[in-house]
Amino acid sequence: GHNYELIVKVTGEPDPETGYVIDIKLLSDLINREIIDRFDHKNLNLDTTEFRELNPTAENIAIVCFRLLRPFIDEDKDLQIRLYETPRNYVEYPA
Repeated sequence: GHNYELIVKVTGEPDPETGYVIDIKLLSDLINREIIDRFDHKNLNLDTTEFRELNPTAENIAIVCFRLLRPFIDEDKDLQIRLYETPRNYVEYPA
């Protein structure tokens, strides 16, 4: 198996009331619920519906993570996924 490091980047204008672009606790909970709980310690080919018919390359994993998170991030915010396969090998989506 592989050990990946996931970086989720949300950019946009901070909310004038909270000062946050996005509340980090809410983002962390979202990542745990939609990504970590779904994929961590799983055989992606056998144990997940997302990769049953899709090759789990780093590129495809990043795209799937983006698509899982995007509906929960306000439309006026930009979302980017960076997925490290090794400390020197990573992909970004969108690039």
